[in-house]
This record gives sequence, structure tokens and C-alpha cells, in this order.
Amino acid sequence: MAAKGELLDELLKGYEKPEDLLGENGIFQELKKALVEKALGAELTHHLGCEKGKKPEAKSGNTRNGPGKKRVKSSGGEIELSVPRDRDGSFEPQLIKKGRRHFDG
Repeated sequence: MAAKGELLDELLKGYEKPEDLLGENGIFQELKKALVEKALGAELTHHLGCEKGKKPEAKSGNTRNGPGKKRVKSSGGEIELSVPRDRDGSFEPQLIKKGRRHFDG
């Protein structure tokens, strides 16, 4: 999937120096954080079998339980992630597994 020119223009708005792009608080770190959190949310959606805001069809009683915070080290520095949770604790994220504190992505 190719990135759209308009999206890239919007992301680079305000770009003045390499640190704005590659620094610890740069666009790459922000994108990495946003993409990882979105993927973790999709993993929980798959685990529960329903979209956020909808009730599960199965009567398991397991639902979303808000996010937890997790700090991970990545190649670009440390990232604080908002990791989704489920009520019964059966959700095992695959992208960044429980107990992991390093993200190579």
C-alpha cells in the first residue's frame, strides 16, 4: 500500500530539521506509537469477536476493560503505549507480548 501524497504533506507540515522527523519526539516515533496502538486494538477486536462499542454476541461476559500503560524501548527511543485489556485477562497481544519491554519494529 503506497502512502498518499496528501497524507505525507500533512505529516510533514511544520518540518524544519531532521530531529522533527527522526528525533525521540519526531514524526516516526509518533507514527510508530499510533500504528502499534491501532494494531493492538485490532488484535483485541479479533480476540473478543466484536468491534469497539458493540456487545459481543457470545455470552462469555468478556468485554473491553480500558487500556493499560506500557513503556517499551524501540530503536528510536522509549515509547509509552496504551495497551487495550479485556475483563477476564485472556487477551494475549501478539505484536508486543505481555512482559516484553523491547520493540524491534
